[in-house]
Amino acid sequence: MKFCIIALLAIVLVITGATANSAHGQAPPLAAPANMVAANGAAPGTVELSWDPVVGVPVYRIAWVAIPNLRATVDAGRPWHESLTSIVIANTGQSGHTVSHLVPGVEYRFIMGASQDRFTYPGAWSAWTEVLRLNPGPPVCPGVPAARPALDQAAIVDRLNRNAAQFEYVVGKPGGSLTLATISDPLTFNLALANDLPSVNVLSHLFEGLTQTSWLTDRVEPSLAESWERSDDGLTWTFRLRRDVRWHDGTPFTAHDVDFTFNGIIYNSGFRANARDTFTFRFQDEGTGAWVEKRMAVTALDDHTVQFVLPTPFAPFLRSMATPIYPKHILEPRVNDGTFAETWAIDADPATVVGTGPFTIGSYRPRQQLVLHRNPDYWLKDASGNSLPYLNRIVHIVVANSEAALELFRAGETDVHAVSGREFARLAALQQEENFTIHRRGPGFGTTFLTFNMNPGQDPETGEPYVAPEKRNWFRNRQFRQAVAHVIDKETIIDEVQHGQGYPQWSSISPAAGDFHNPDVRRYEYDVDRAREMLDEIGWVDTDGDGIREDDAGNPIEFTLMTARGSTGFQKVGAIIHRGLSDVGIGATYQFLEFSPLVHSLTASYDWDAVIIGFSGGPDPFDGIALWHSSANLHLWHPNQMQPATDWEAEIDDLYVTASQEPDHATRVQHYHRAQELAAENVPLIYTTLGERLTAVRNTFGNTTATLYGLWDTRYVYRTDQ
Repeated sequence: MKFCIIALLAIVLVITGATANSAHGQAPPLAAPANMVAANGAAPGTVELSWDPVVGVPVYRIAWVAIPNLRATVDAGRPWHESLTSIVIANTGQSGHTVSHLVPGVEYRFIMGASQDRFTYPGAWSAWTEVLRLNPGPPVCPGVPAARPALDQAAIVDRLNRNAAQFEYVVGKPGGSLTLATISDPLTFNLALANDLPSVNVLSHLFEGLTQTSWLTDRVEPSLAESWERSDDGLTWTFRLRRDVRWHDGTPFTAHDVDFTFNGIIYNSGFRANARDTFTFRFQDEGTGAWVEKRMAVTALDDHTVQFVLPTPFAPFLRSMATPIYPKHILEPRVNDGTFAETWAIDADPATVVGTGPFTIGSYRPRQQLVLHRNPDYWLKDASGNSLPYLNRIVHIVVANSEAALELFRAGETDVHAVSGREFARLAALQQEENFTIHRRGPGFGTTFLTFNMNPGQDPETGEPYVAPEKRNWFRNRQFRQAVAHVIDKETIIDEVQHGQGYPQWSSISPAAGDFHNPDVRRYEYDVDRAREMLDEIGWVDTDGDGIREDDAGNPIEFTLMTARGSTGFQKVGAIIHRGLSDVGIGATYQFLEFSPLVHSLTASYDWDAVIIGFSGGPDPFDGIALWHSSANLHLWHPNQMQPATDWEAEIDDLYVTASQEPDHATRVQHYHRAQELAAENVPLIYTTLGERLTAVRNTFGNTTATLYGLWDTRYVYRTDQ
């Protein structure tokens, strides 16, 4: 079970894309477009236009562009255009001889790099430039309306499903490493308490659950449990555990570790384990009709058998059994002496972090590098009986931002890169030359949104409210939030931040979740005039002519808008939102925070006004229970409610709980559809866009393929270049 976590690294995946403001729809390859001419009238040279339905963009292949003032004497031995080594489109950042996303009516200036001695890189590139203009008018592709085409999600899904169906593991070669860049350090080594994606990404290699979900099919499979059975009423589950599993320190894994994980950690009231919301069962008392919360009973029947007795049916129970299991012999003393919350903090010796997984933490240098080492005693074998994993190391290099991550990838120092839309067209042209493949996997499961702090609580030390009363009054006003939703310019975010590789998000559940997604919720199209009308209707107008509205008590409507430093995507989205707020007379001071203090503000100190952030997601909507249930710690806008503060939050609570207990899939879909309608109507989270999942991977790895759910199982990945 994936618990809901705050995602920064994921946003490199979630906030992705490239420019897609094209006037072309799907069409077969065409000859050179007649309306493509250089600004000075020169012949354009050899140009071909084709359409890639999976990439979702028209692609121009340009052999050369005529430059009349470039003399043939530049290279006496060759035609002048053959001495060009680079074409750069100045206002798109694209380069190479494959150029995409050209829009009729927009000028593009090509900077030509010549290979002559006097223009050799890294000296000065040629200063000669030409403007290439696609004339406005009928689109180049006949019969297709002039609009930015939607990415062909159906074609993408079909291809990914074929990949999964055709995939078979092969016996790999041991050795080597997988290296990737990350823009944030982990915040903790204690996975049970982690609420951030960087920590989870690292620690998921160390810890395992009783079950796992397949990266090929998303079906539940055995992991630390080799089999299970359930009672007819679905309330009693008995798991039989593997007998060949050892903790990293050599201690045998047993059912007592499972018992301890649930009873000693997840259900411990002395700290807030991240899986507690998943395993807090809520149901209505048959006699009183009141909501009741109960835990399941977890009991080790013997060393290799553990039993779970649920108080109520739970549809995603087997999926939830992927929750990590922790070592009783190491952590029980820490629980008993009250130091568990400080155990395995980020400054702990990595060697003390003990799991059952395929890797251990070999070394960690903050803001520089974290290295995972192969577990030589891991229990899983390949088809020939060889011990897994094949890789010796997984290396995480910490970088300042996504630009630095790209530099490392282009330099060959990393093997995987989360491709942003801005990078997509340029990297797509370099795949063969630099020996990598960009895998396209449709919209991500995670989400990005703007939310406001409505927490009515007070700082326990100072007695000051977490949020100034006048601000909380604004933020709690549903019409105010709806007005703000109308200033989110999703199309500009897709065009300028995701460069066409994105989708507007209207619903709280991504279309990646299949039929759980409700496409028919209320939408807030970008409409500044409507936003102004809605604010005027509330009575909040600019009374003193300074450009900022005042509320009915005369307070200027101004607040701090935060997002994460280092995430270029977040920062650009924030700039667009900031501009929209300003356009309707709302003042926002835009601030960037490092990821760790940002998470602390959201989940501990609660000292924030508004934030742009992302959350992870998964195929089953119940993964979002920690975000959507009003009693949960990650119910960001008003966490840890004793009773739902609003009727609509109470109904969403009910829907998420009822859906989790419902065995019929179609009925579960109905419940989650209704929850999405309520979320869209009340907008506690104001969604931006969903990014296309684009990942570049070196062509030096075996047992990989792109599916809806992943690229590989790291345990089976091996290097083909050694």
